[in-house]
Amino acid sequence: MRVSGTFSVKSFVPTTVAPDPPIETALPVGVALMEKHYEGEISGRSATLFTSAFDQASGAGTYVAMESFEGSVDGRAGAFNFVHSASTSGSDRTGEFFTIVAGSGTADLAGISGGGGMTVDGDGTHRVWLEYELP
Repeated sequence: MRVSGTFSVKSFVPTTVAPDPPIETALPVGVALMEKHYEGEISGRSATLFTSAFDQASGAGTYVAMESFEGSVDGRAGAFNFVHSASTSGSDRTGEFFTIVAGSGTADLAGISGGGGMTVDGDGTHRVWLEYELP
């Protein structure tokens, strides 16, 4: 089944994870904790661990995120984890990966599996979709 929704970032708290001395690369690596709120057929909130190697000036980089979502998917309540990543040269989105973590679903979402994707509209609206199955 396919469902979609939009989300907004309610908090973005950068943190540091670096050895001493730090490892310097051409793109700085950052880590942040995020809270997102979802609306639509996917409704609820998530806690996200977000890691990226990103150049603010050019908009080029790659991110990896692990999310713990609680809420509802197409009216079914529960929680589950999903992981996603993508790269950009500043004006595109490539190499997208998005999967629901096997065995992470609870309540009405127990046994959820599948994948999905994310896009950002020109006006900044963040969209998410899931292609999922339930037992």
